[in-house]
Amino acid sequence: MKSIIRSDINEEWAQSGIVEAGDFVFLSYCVGNIGRSIEEQVNGAFDHLEKRLGSIGLTLESVVKMDCLFRDIWNIPVMEKVIRERFKGKYPARKSLQTEFAHVGGDAGLLFQLDAVAYRG
Repeated sequence: MKSIIRSDINEEWAQSGIVEAGDFVFLSYCVGNIGRSIEEQVNGAFDHLEKRLGSIGLTLESVVKMDCLFRDIWNIPVMEKVIRERFKGKYPARKSLQTEFAHVGGDAGLLFQLDAVAYRG
């Protein structure tokens, strides 16, 4: 078995942003543009995901699964618009959940976050 590689580590939060295990890559806590509109935050999260993937030689096309977290689940259509623009028909499996987010800013702060699994095979 290949070794597990952990990177983009945040010691304060005790978490790895990227974990490579065999042919799979797990990416957590992708966020961006916190405090801005839902569409800007969704795009910011996908920008963050793309940057992380690029750091290990992958692209959005390698993403096979996403967990999408919303402060307001009724914003799913905004995310679906962004996914159509970015994935161009090569969509990953996904689920969407609503959460309160334990994050600074409350209702005006973090509105969207995504976690993803990519395949390197």
